[in-house]
Amino acid sequence: MTAVLSATKMTLIDRRSGQDRRNINRQNVSIDVEWEGVEGRRTGTLSDLSEAGCFVLSSGQVEAGDTIKLLVPIGEGMKVEIQGEVRNCVFEIGFALRFAKPTEAQNDVIRGLMTKYAQN
Repeated sequence: MTAVLSATKMTLIDRRSGQDRRNINRQNVSIDVEWEGVEGRRTGTLSDLSEAGCFVLSSGQVEAGDTIKLLVPIGEGMKVEIQGEVRNCVFEIGFALRFAKPTEAQNDVIRGLMTKYAQN
């Protein structure tokens, strides 16, 4: 939860709730990725994945609304690039990314990874 301080009182806002929170099946994963934002290329780890987006564990600086290129490994040194928008970030922990109109091929990769991790 996030605390918002006003001149008269302190209000707690649960940023984890919202219209798009958990409307789509998410899969716990652990996938080392690279991502690229305004500060350049960084490394991170996907901790959950859905067809709509993911959470990236990484200490890089991002802000809600930033556009990020996510590079997801698919084997034999190949990576799929998926673009998204930062929806939420937690300093020094990571950020939630909503995929921006992934192609059918990108969706196939996402679904394949979700299936692979569901079987583990």
